Parts: sequence; C-alpha cells; structure tokens
Amino acid sequence: EEDGIFVIEREEDGISNLMIVIADPIVVIEQQLFSVSADDMSLYKQLLQKNREIVHGAFALDDAGKNVLFRDSLQVENLDLNELEGSLNSLSLLLSEYSNEIIQFSQN
Repeated sequence: EEDGIFVIEREEDGISNLMIVIADPIVVIEQQLFSVSADDMSLYKQLLQKNREIVHGAFALDDAGKNVLFRDSLQVENLDLNELEGSLNSLSLLLSEYSNEIIQFSQN
C-alpha cells in the first residue's frame, strides 16, 4: 500500500492477482490472462480484433512478449470510484464473454 501497489482478488468474477499500480499521474490496472509459447499471428490478430469490443482496457503483451495481459490506464487527477469499477467490470465481462477462447489460447 505504501508503494501504491494493490492486489485485487475477486474470484467470483474470475479476477485473481489483479495489480493496481498508482504511478502518478496514472493508475495502471493489469491482470495476467495466459502465457504464449510462440509467436502466433492468428492469435494476435484475434486479440486485436477483440480489443475493439472491450469497453475499458485492452489485451497487451508483457515486455518479454510471453504473457497476455488485460491492461487499462486511468488518470489519477479525476479518478472516481465509478471509473475504477468500470475497468474492473470490463475485465469481468471480458472474462465471462470470451472465456472459452482464452482457455483455448492458454492451451497452445
């Protein structure tokens, strides 16, 4: 908490180890979804297409390009509870609507 890092557990919504990092002037929300073993252009294309439908946040790769994350960034200055809840709800909705595909991706 002192470092501005929080871990959220909402297993009933499929959220586990969600990181919320306050790095003024932004808040970064990140949830690792699955790992990838090799470059798969078809997978990346599907994730980018799905990004268009996500209300808040997006799929992203970590720096090593090995883990697919959900990531959202919000401004600290005007942040209110509704915005933060919107990001978390967006992740929950993504996980519920897209769970079969995420499971398939994680098994490749």
